[in-house]
Amino acid sequence: MPLMPVAEALQRVLAGARALPAETVPLHRALGRVLAKDLAALRTQPPAALSAMDGYAVRADDVAQGPATLTVIGEVAAGHPFDGSVGPGQAARIFTGGVMPNGADTVVVQELVTRDGDTVTTQKPTTKARNVRAAGIDFRQGEVLLRQGRRLTDRDLMLAAAMNHPSLSVHRRPKIAVLGTGDELVAPGSPLKAGEIVYSNGFALTALAENEGAEVTDLGIARDRLEDIAGAIRRARDSGADILLTSGGASVGDHDLVQKALTAEGLALSFWRVALRPGRPMMHGRLPRKDLGDMHVLGVPGNPVSSYVCAFLFLAPLIRTLSGRSDIEQVAEAARLGRDMPANDERADYIRATLEAGPDGPVATPLPAQDSSLMAPLAKADCLLIRGPGAPAATAGSPCVILKLAL
Repeated sequence: MPLMPVAEALQRVLAGARALPAETVPLHRALGRVLAKDLAALRTQPPAALSAMDGYAVRADDVAQGPATLTVIGEVAAGHPFDGSVGPGQAARIFTGGVMPNGADTVVVQELVTRDGDTVTTQKPTTKARNVRAAGIDFRQGEVLLRQGRRLTDRDLMLAAAMNHPSLSVHRRPKIAVLGTGDELVAPGSPLKAGEIVYSNGFALTALAENEGAEVTDLGIARDRLEDIAGAIRRARDSGADILLTSGGASVGDHDLVQKALTAEGLALSFWRVALRPGRPMMHGRLPRKDLGDMHVLGVPGNPVSSYVCAFLFLAPLIRTLSGRSDIEQVAEAARLGRDMPANDERADYIRATLEAGPDGPVATPLPAQDSSLMAPLAKADCLLIRGPGAPAATAGSPCVILKLAL
């Protein structure tokens, strides 16, 4: 099977993927969830004209010239409207958030007023509607303020609450099962024997998936035995996982058994080699599930950087699609090269780079070490600098394209 271009591989990963069914959750549980339908305001905000300052609610005609002397006839606090009406030559003491009383159409701030008993004198003219928040200045009943496909932020929850929604219709979170494979892998904190390495991929993959809004089940580490790997695959399928993400063993070497185990379980293979560096031996397919539709399978390489780059490029968009998000793919941004780059071969290069501000925009400087096993440079990187297949040599300062990594 020839190397598949990155764009085509992503198309295959997302082909047939649909947003998961909607469910209703209370507002305080909706952070990071994705709206399943447009959200319209159930009320107008503010519902009436309110004072924006502490002062006196008056008729603008009475204070158009200054100074003006007025009689105080009442008081208005937030939540305690004034039942009367402000007439000519009258004023009502009002506090921030208080409903403007009938007859009043402006507020003179308290710093511009002197008071003697029930009489106030303004120091200078005040125009109509001064220091007044008009009804509906924020939003009006029936106005759609949050759109379907939006991943809800803390600010969105504030807005939804103000719109008077106690619960929201959101898409179900995708369920992901993460499986590490390899006889050489041991958990962090374990005493290491010769030939063993610490299993680190799963922690980054789990964190990436959870950051994208998925629910993750850790299947642990499967040894390089077909029966062990097949058992883990069945556990993922039986748990109702929407995605099985495997790390390591996705190639076809003598000890790369993941693809063999998946094929034995009924995998419909989509591809397993991508024109990508790092990450060429990446695999994708689907496994049938009884009454649940197919389970997506992504097999990323065992090298740590390769596993992360593949998850960033393919797993994140798949999670976003299943979550119902409107922003699916990672957004490429323009930058300038921080150093000269040689011509590229037939694979797309995703180079770990740092970013700094430059006179013509951000400058992306590749880190000196790019081996797919090196995790320290990946942790230092701010972005992935994309060099397309067959890209010609480029000098420092030349335009380039980057994908920013989450901070």
